[in-house]
Amino acid sequence: EAVLVESGGGVVQPGGSLRLSCAASGIAFAASGMRWVRQAPGKDVEWVSTISSDGGVIQYLGSVRGRFIISRDNAKNTLYLQMNDLKTGDTAKYYCIQGYGVFAAQPQSQGTQVTVSP
Repeated sequence: EAVLVESGGGVVQPGGSLRLSCAASGIAFAASGMRWVRQAPGKDVEWVSTISSDGGVIQYLGSVRGRFIISRDNAKNTLYLQMNDLKTGDTAKYYCIQGYGVFAAQPQSQGTQVTVSP
């Protein structure tokens, strides 16, 4: 059974930083592209970033490029999202999803809440 567990969210002020983690089990993590998506209240799921299975190809949503860094540790079956210079518009629940793509998909996990507030 595929299980993805996100953690690391919290409440920060604008300009702050957070590091999200996604622990994967039950999937061929090292062979899988992975994505981060987010969903703000009342809005559709939005794709944020994608990383290839070996970490060699990375893509970002334009509004987070230069502020967010996606990475992975295949030895630990863990995906990361370092978020810097956070803005109120980044407030959302963040989810990791298995599979390479530059589009959103419906999350199947619990997600982790990120709230950016003055």
